[in-house]
Amino acid sequence: MDGTEDPMISLEGLGKTFDDGTVAVEALDMHVPRNSLVTLVGPSGCGKSTTLKMVNRLIEPTTGRIVLDGEDVTGVDPVQLRRRIGYVIQQVGLFPHQTIRANVGTVPDLLGWDRRQVIARSNELLELVGLDPSVYGDRYPHQLSGGQRQRIGVARALAADPPVLLMDEPFGAVDPVVRARLQDEFLRLQSELAKTVMLVTHDIEEAVKLGDRVAVFAQGGRLAQYDTPATVLGAPADGFVSEFVGSDRGLRRLAVTEIEECDLVRAPMVRTESTLAEARAVLERDEALWAVVLDADDHLRGWISITECEGPGVVADRARRMGAYVERSAQLKDALSTMLRHDAGWVAVLAGSRLCGVLTPESLHAALRRSVRAADAGIESADVELDTAGPLH
Repeated sequence: MDGTEDPMISLEGLGKTFDDGTVAVEALDMHVPRNSLVTLVGPSGCGKSTTLKMVNRLIEPTTGRIVLDGEDVTGVDPVQLRRRIGYVIQQVGLFPHQTIRANVGTVPDLLGWDRRQVIARSNELLELVGLDPSVYGDRYPHQLSGGQRQRIGVARALAADPPVLLMDEPFGAVDPVVRARLQDEFLRLQSELAKTVMLVTHDIEEAVKLGDRVAVFAQGGRLAQYDTPATVLGAPADGFVSEFVGSDRGLRRLAVTEIEECDLVRAPMVRTESTLAEARAVLERDEALWAVVLDADDHLRGWISITECEGPGVVADRARRMGAYVERSAQLKDALSTMLRHDAGWVAVLAGSRLCGVLTPESLHAALRRSVRAADAGIESADVELDTAGPLH
């Protein structure tokens, strides 16, 4: 999967050799699909940031060309080019003596927008990144937290509505908790705005969480692999990629592996209107200690244990609220996290409020093994046959 189907950015033979003879980036051929998010990851000094800076000509390439939306921009005025491309860096670089609203409106102001348009656009973007313009618009950068400043950096890069966004370690300067929140917030923004994004990171977990595709760079600016996160984790192109993504790459696949129908277990089910005696009979028949509770339309209404199926009454009187659940579109990591957070023995998988099935620790483990083996064999997960026990890989 090389992104050639509809590229917004094409790097053709792009390379950079510095004056001292150091090769920062080899001749690089890489296509970034329109409206996709591509992460560039690799060890320090491997050329990923140099590649990013060549795209907006902060560093001039030695060889090759840059094609942006079908136009060769290798030789155009770099200042004009940069006004078409949003750019976010780790240290943000906000102007300390300007208000937050003025910082966000920097590029529209340079482009000659009407002042009212600039203010309206700044307020719109502050709302978009989760900062109330009436609260934050007239503040100054030193009055914001690190995470808030990063949000302002993203808002400023989006101000002129550029089709392309370049991000160089954008979440690297904040603590891990804030970083995770910023990543989630940015994925939400990207789902709404559908920009074409190139994002540099040194963290393989961030790369596979955020990227539609991952470009793994090796020392000397060599592109070692460029593919989907699941393929990079499941089928590394060579020994370098395998070592870089780590021996626990099977566990990392949890974050990029969706729940599939074949992963789900059918749980014992009882209806809200069933008597407690009827529910107990179902549990005894299935040799189970608990059952999910559904209404007449198969909507999940909770769960009940066998110890509560005593005496008169109906299931609706004793059903407990279900806290451990995920959407059908969730990743395996979401299911495991939910299971651990609720100290639950199983997690319900829902499509809206309808129950699709449940995941247990055993079925989660099987799903992960199935995913890894499917990637190695180049087949669908549903076609993988597992023995009852075995190593992850």
